[in-house]
Amino acid sequence: MSRKQTIIRGTFILTFTGLLTRVIGFFYRIFLSRTFQAEGVGLYQLIFPVYALCFSLTSAGIQTALSRIVAKYKALNQEKTCQNALKTALFLSMILSFAALIVVQKRAEPIASTILQEPRCAELLTSMSLAFPFAAIHSCICGYYLGMKKTEVPAVSQLLEQLFRVLSVVFFCQIGLHFSTGTPVTIAVLGMVCGEIVSAIYSIFMLHETLFSSSGKLQDFLIPARELLHLSIPLTANRVLLNLLQSAEAILIPLRLQMYGLTLSDSLSTYGVLTGMALPCILFPSAITNSVSTMLLPTVAELQVSDLRDNLPKLIRKVVFCCFSLGFLCMAGFFVLGNIMGNLIFHNSEAGNFIITLAFICPFLYTNTALISILNGLGKTSFTFLTNTAGLLMRICSVYFLIPKYGILAYLHGLLASQFLISALSLYGLLHYGKRKESD
Repeated sequence: MSRKQTIIRGTFILTFTGLLTRVIGFFYRIFLSRTFQAEGVGLYQLIFPVYALCFSLTSAGIQTALSRIVAKYKALNQEKTCQNALKTALFLSMILSFAALIVVQKRAEPIASTILQEPRCAELLTSMSLAFPFAAIHSCICGYYLGMKKTEVPAVSQLLEQLFRVLSVVFFCQIGLHFSTGTPVTIAVLGMVCGEIVSAIYSIFMLHETLFSSSGKLQDFLIPARELLHLSIPLTANRVLLNLLQSAEAILIPLRLQMYGLTLSDSLSTYGVLTGMALPCILFPSAITNSVSTMLLPTVAELQVSDLRDNLPKLIRKVVFCCFSLGFLCMAGFFVLGNIMGNLIFHNSEAGNFIITLAFICPFLYTNTALISILNGLGKTSFTFLTNTAGLLMRICSVYFLIPKYGILAYLHGLLASQFLISALSLYGLLHYGKRKESD
C-alpha cells in the first residue's frame, strides 16, 4: 500500500470512529446536562484539568515518543526493537500512573479545596484517579499501533471506551442515582473509569502475544529506552506546562465570573454551558482534522528523512487548504444554526449564543491541529510548545483581566485571538523551516 493510500485509509478509519464517538458523546452531553443540570456538569468539567495534567505526566509524552520510535524502527525492519520499545514505554508509564493514583487518592481534598476552589470535587477526584493505570496501558498500545500505521486497534478501543462510558453511566443512573450518598455526578466519573478499563482490556487482548512474549537481553531494551526517554521527557515537560496553564484557566473562569457579579452557582452553570455544551459542538467536526493530524506526524517524520523530502511542501499546502476550508464551512453552519442548536438540543439559549460566538474560531482551530502535528513531525517540538504557550497565555490574560469587566464574552473573544495567534506563529515556523532547508 502506498504512503498516500495509507494516510487516506488511516484517516478514514480514525475519522469514522472519531465522528461516531463524538455522536455518542454529543448525546451523552445532553444526557449529562439533563441529569445533573448545568452546575453538576460544571463540577464534572472542573476535574478534567487535573486528569489532563496527570495523563500528561504519565502517558501523553510517552505515547507520542513511542509512536515516533516505532515508525522509525519499522522503516528499518527492526520489529523486535519496536516491541521492546513498547514494553519499556508500558513499564515507565505504569510506574508513573500508579504514583499519580496514590498522590491524588491521598491529596484529593486539598486539591479540591485549595486548587480547584470547590470541595465537592474531592470525591470526583478520588474516583477519577482509578482510571490512570488503565489509561496508561491504553495510550501506550495505541501509540505503538499508530507508529505501525495500523489504526484499527486505536479506533476500536476509542469506540469501546466511549460506548462503555456512556452505557455504564446510564446503567448506574437507572439503579442508583436517587439513592447516592455522595455527589450524584460521581456516577459520570465512574463511567469514565469503566470506559478506560474496557479499552485497556481490549488493547491487551489484541497485543497479548507481543506483550507476553519472552523478553530479550537487557541491552536489547537500552537503545529504545534511551531514545524513549530522550524524546518523552521534553514532550512530557511541554504537555505538563501547557496543562498547568490550561488548569489555571479552567480554575480562574468561575472565580473571575464571580468577580463580574455572578453567584457561585451561576458561575459554575456558565462554565458548564461553555465547556459541556457549546465547546463540544464546535469541536465535533474536528474529528476529521484530528484524524488527519494523527496520520501526519509519522508521515512527515518519514518524509523528512527520506529521498521524498521535496513532497513535503505540497503535502502541507493540501492539508492546510482542506482544514481551513472545512473550518470555514463549519463556521457558517454554526453561525446560522447556533441558536437553534442551543434551544433544541440543550434547551439552553446561553449555549446557542456561545456557539454563534465560538463559530469564528473554527477555521483557525481546525487548521492549527494539522499545523502543530506537522511541526512536531518535523521535530520542532520546542517551537510548538512556545506557540501553544503563547496562545494559552493570551487566553489566561483575557480570563484574568477582562472577564471581571466584560463577563464570559471577553473569554470567547480571547479564545478567538489566541487561535489566530497560534495559526500565525505556526505558519511562520513552517515558512522559516522551508527557507532554511532551501538555503541548505
